[in-house]
Amino acid sequence: MTRLSPRTALRRTAGGLAAAGLLAAGSLAVAAPAQADGPVFTLGGPAETALHPYPETGSPQKSALGLTVHNPDPDEESMGYEGEVTYTLDLSGIAGVAELSPAEDTGSDCEITGATAVCHDWGVYAGLSSIADFDLSAAKGSEDGASGTIEVTGSADGVTFTPFSTKVTVGGPDLVMKQLPFKQELKPGDVQPAPITFTNKGTTAADGVLLTLRYSRGMEIPERYANCEYNGEAGDDPFEGFAWATALCSVAGSYEPGATYTLAEPLSVKATERAFYDTFIYRINEDSAAQRSAQRAGAAFTRGTGPELSLKKVTSSARGADLDPWDNQQEIDFRTENTANFVAVGGKADGAVGETVTADLGFRNDGPAWIGYIRSGEPVATFDFTVPEGAEVTRKPESCRGVTADGKYREDQNRAPRYVCDTSMTVRDGADVSLPFDLKITELVPNADGAVRIRNTWLSDPELPFDPKPADNTARLVLNDDGSGSEDTGGTSEGTTGTGGATEGSAGGDTAGQGSDTSGTSGASSGSGPSGSTGSSGTASASTDGGLASTGSVALMASGGAVIALAAGGVLYATNRRRVRQA
Repeated sequence: MTRLSPRTALRRTAGGLAAAGLLAAGSLAVAAPAQADGPVFTLGGPAETALHPYPETGSPQKSALGLTVHNPDPDEESMGYEGEVTYTLDLSGIAGVAELSPAEDTGSDCEITGATAVCHDWGVYAGLSSIADFDLSAAKGSEDGASGTIEVTGSADGVTFTPFSTKVTVGGPDLVMKQLPFKQELKPGDVQPAPITFTNKGTTAADGVLLTLRYSRGMEIPERYANCEYNGEAGDDPFEGFAWATALCSVAGSYEPGATYTLAEPLSVKATERAFYDTFIYRINEDSAAQRSAQRAGAAFTRGTGPELSLKKVTSSARGADLDPWDNQQEIDFRTENTANFVAVGGKADGAVGETVTADLGFRNDGPAWIGYIRSGEPVATFDFTVPEGAEVTRKPESCRGVTADGKYREDQNRAPRYVCDTSMTVRDGADVSLPFDLKITELVPNADGAVRIRNTWLSDPELPFDPKPADNTARLVLNDDGSGSEDTGGTSEGTTGTGGATEGSAGGDTAGQGSDTSGTSGASSGSGPSGSTGSSGTASASTDGGLASTGSVALMASGGAVIALAAGGVLYATNRRRVRQA
């Protein structure tokens, strides 16, 4: 008897991974919902898992199998279902085909006895959660092409589980993408050939291939092939969650084991006038309707009108899931010699003592480059606002935090003398970010002047490393201008006069944050990283309720650190953190 525990995983952000361009290595299958009076939870996992044939010598190579459960509760912040849950895996269908064993990072919540595995858990969070992770390997004596199924069921009081089955096959294609020798230091307008090349290191031929090309906002692929579909240039939609574009190219044919194939004519990768830090991801899979659907991730695509993209065999030696999805993909980071002009936006407002006025402050990116630290996930910049004399902030954007007058950490977020707001890891060219603050006039001070600045995240090193015009990084908010001061507030936004007796709001926010001087690292070193690793990029979401509202910008700080995530075997997904088992 073997014991193992469910995997600990991340809370799911609905739609975020797809928007970020995470490349699925296979299709995620779920069963059709059942009809029931109580809640219906859906079990799922990879539709198919391919196994390396049992070796003549040595131990068999393992493949990963991760199973999931989906609770359709629309409130992802709720505790979801609370009660004891049991999951059962019927392994009789893979007898003589495959062996199931515990994954290396598991503990003691599941039991495998003979042809049955039983996992006990407590509760099911809203959204998608991990059940458990297993390793699968070909059984001794199994033949190439042998297959079977694993049946998964669940049970809990007052809950119906939709069962799930996954197919397990011995052998299959193994498409391995070759890393290309790209030049990484570029100038706007530079074009490089991309002779995509891959080898089938598996045991069977691939019946058609799907080439997936994903590139960030500063790059483009000029060609439009007839057998490719495109979802537009990166970031054309100013309200999309992330600045990525995708091309999906289906190339028919049989791609033999042991053979290497390359494009008959290399496609091009171009650095545009908005390029700065960018990433290009190129991936190969066996073609199928499920794979195309997974790579589309819900986006709308348009077919190209040019010639067809084709492949040719380079070398040769004497239809199923890929044996090793981790080597299907390569990626490269580019650094383009370019700049972006960030402009602070201040304004003016008037009000009597006791009245509340709204100051619509912010900044914009006049380009030409977009700035995206998509490799590190660090914020691009920090918006810094010092409150004018004779006023106090009663309402602030949720993404902003109050600090002391010298920019240090402040525990009390109410009526702070200064506010800082970190941007997200991306700010697009043309972005116009609005940050409304409500201020109550406590004392009539003519020409009360508050500083507005867009700066680097390090207070001790405030200059933006990509901005050649630091003079317009600062602006002013002037309250009750009597005409004797300067007319230049550094921006075009005008404050509005409120009404007397306004209820005082809270300037509360992230009271656990650090002072501005430790709110990130200098952008000078952000956004670059090692190239050629398998993986794809994650996402940040924009606020629509009191955050860094913007046009053409992802404006909220992405949570969770680094953003580039590796594409795993099967579909890459994020799941809820498992509950601690209750006694």
